Amino acid sequence: MKTGFGQFCPVAVASEVFAERWTPIILRELLSGSQHFNEIHRGMPLISRALLARRLRALVAANVIAREALSTGRGHRYSLTDAGREFAPVIELLGNWGQRWTRRVERHNLDADLLMWNVRRRIVLDLLPQERVIVRFKFGGCPVSYRGHRMFWLLLESPQVDLCVEDPGYEIDLYVEADLAAMVRVWLGDEPFHTALRTQTVQLVGKKVLVKAFPSWLKLSHFAGVPRPAG
Repeated sequence: MKTGFGQFCPVAVASEVFAERWTPIILRELLSGSQHFNEIHRGMPLISRALLARRLRALVAANVIAREALSTGRGHRYSLTDAGREFAPVIELLGNWGQRWTRRVERHNLDADLLMWNVRRRIVLDLLPQERVIVRFKFGGCPVSYRGHRMFWLLLESPQVDLCVEDPGYEIDLYVEADLAAMVRVWLGDEPFHTALRTQTVQLVGKKVLVKAFPSWLKLSHFAGVPRPAG
């Protein structure tokens, strides 16, 4: 059955590609540096793998993304075409609008997996100490319906940051225990890190030098600096 708006208007035909459910989030992940199927899926864990595969095939067919077989013979690498990269300012404007005008920190929207996947990408590598630092995160206050992980290990060793959801077996240098909503508010720039620490909705335990330095290692969300209207 023919789908779409049945209009030749450029807004209509572009929306047939862009406005499909999950498509803007796939583009967000590709623009954020994800290249492989599992990386894209980790940034949008609520989509089924089968539906993600269909969406990727549709975007390849629309010449929005390119798919290249890996040299190992298993899996593919995805990248944006020129047409796909032209969506970058659209995604930027959507994020700016969402940061400015919506209520983002709602209990049903909280997802520790998504938060930590983004934290991994926003570490200031130049500020990390020379020795490897292992940070364990433990989140409370998760929604009742949340079925994701509540504990994470961040392996910080410039120039690479790894995220584990199982104990990697290293000695922990810094413990972060946080209410999930509070940590998301910090991440989105709604609440300063020092306020969350003062109210103990986020707690850092470890060597004093690491506790003091850790907030400076985190860049926060790409959209954290977008100003919100007063009130």
